[in-house]
Amino acid sequence: MLSLTRPLVPDRRPSRAMVSLVLTLFVFAASLISLTSGAAGLGLTDLLAAFLGEGLSPRDQVVLYDIRLPRLALGLAVGAALAVCGTLLQGLFRNPLADPGIVGVSAGAGLGAVLAIVLGGLLPIGIASGLGPSLVSLAAGFGGWIATLLLYRIATSGKRTDVALMLLAGIALSALAGAATGVLTYVADDRQLRDLTFWSMGSLAGATWTKLAVTLPLIGVTLAVAPRLARGLNALALGEAQAAHMGVDVQRLKRLAILCAAAGTGAAVAVSGGIGFVGLVVPHLLRQAQGPDHRRLIPHAALLGAGLLVLADVVSRTIVAPAELPIGILTALFGAPVFLWMLLHNSLLRGR
Repeated sequence: MLSLTRPLVPDRRPSRAMVSLVLTLFVFAASLISLTSGAAGLGLTDLLAAFLGEGLSPRDQVVLYDIRLPRLALGLAVGAALAVCGTLLQGLFRNPLADPGIVGVSAGAGLGAVLAIVLGGLLPIGIASGLGPSLVSLAAGFGGWIATLLLYRIATSGKRTDVALMLLAGIALSALAGAATGVLTYVADDRQLRDLTFWSMGSLAGATWTKLAVTLPLIGVTLAVAPRLARGLNALALGEAQAAHMGVDVQRLKRLAILCAAAGTGAAVAVSGGIGFVGLVVPHLLRQAQGPDHRRLIPHAALLGAGLLVLADVVSRTIVAPAELPIGILTALFGAPVFLWMLLHNSLLRGR
């Protein structure tokens, strides 16, 4: 007699510990490549000497501690945040094609950044000089939060949040933000247009310890709260009614998932610009490799997203050295074909 407690087909997927180990080693290797790649000539031997306490030349100290380390830390944080936010939204919408930009946060943050770049010169001199290079980041974060608040206002009635209405509202707000961005781009001068173009394509070139200190709290909260939503998202995959019968507070789960996605995406866009497809591709790849359990997906998405974005950043600053290719172009070149394959794959499955 067959046992009902054991699967009829053995599970050939790798264990959680094995996947965690492989992804951790991947992030470590990507970090070493990032720290030792570039035009400055700082190699692995110099890096080991620095960590062993041996002296570096003043130039190498500036390269390592003021340029490459903050850039690496920001790349890890942004990649992890975008991947985890994509995982949360795909679980919330029960749709593998969901992306952090779907709720309008990226568009709102982009509009805030464009406002700062184009109209920042109209601020009083004391405010503009006091904020300095943080002005664009703060404006982008503020724009992302405004978009989130508008979405909640539109999609929430009483204590219920309509996910479908939030999805449609996010599309509408993205279109509105895009129109406003187009108007501001039209009135921008040549210098502002160059800044807008580079920022909209995404880059980690402006990484500093100050930016990291401003961004890390929001990203840290997102990465800390997201794993606590895993069981609820697993139950939600069966439907809202079934999840409620299993004891899940569906409305609270929706609110927390959207707030985490808004906070993480807004913070990431504020410091790196428009980097797309990380939140779309990373959860999909992991889901194909290890299954849909969010208890595994969320932490592994953070690791894979961090490692992939760091490697993409290495390619972006070495492939056309000494110039730098915007990192958003690379993620789009990789992510867009994967996205098209996902669309075709899903349409074929529905046609069966």
